[in-house]
Amino acid sequence: MRNYKGQFWSIDLIFAIVIFAVALTILAFTWSEINSQLSLAYGSGSTLMQLQAQTLAQVLVSTGAPSNWPNLVNTSNPLTWSNVSIGLAASQGSTSMSASKIYTFMSMSNSNYQATKSLLGLAYDYYINIEGQSFNITIGSSPTAGKALTTYVQKKNIFINGQPATIVVQVWTGEPLGVV
Repeated sequence: MRNYKGQFWSIDLIFAIVIFAVALTILAFTWSEINSQLSLAYGSGSTLMQLQAQTLAQVLVSTGAPSNWPNLVNTSNPLTWSNVSIGLAASQGSTSMSASKIYTFMSMSNSNYQATKSLLGLAYDYYINIEGQSFNITIGSSPTAGKALTTYVQKKNIFINGQPATIVVQVWTGEPLGVV
């Protein structure tokens, strides 16, 4: 009578290692595919969100178009907003902001926030905080109140009525990683 016990264990062990290696390979391939798909989906949303924050900050420190746009809009009627571009600077190339433009834009946002989002070309929510030594002006929807999960912030140093100030622009969403 022959004893095949040693061969039996070695065949079982080889078979188990092969099955384990195949399962591990399938798991690694699946993980890689899911990871790359998530990276593409979430990465592009995040990049778009960051780009919109940068663009909004740049737009706000411009004069807008036409430069006298507050005289052309009725703040409670979004139909009058279609031919203007929002900008808060008092004059071209200046870091001095116009109080009139700031308060007109704030009134527009308070009247119809969604319409101002469209006017600014944003796919995400926005919140603007203009902070100075003796004032704090907020425009838009607060990320705290909106339970923001992803927020991008841009800051610019400006002047209002000769006083130094900072404009803090936040673009945010309640969706994970900037996906809308």
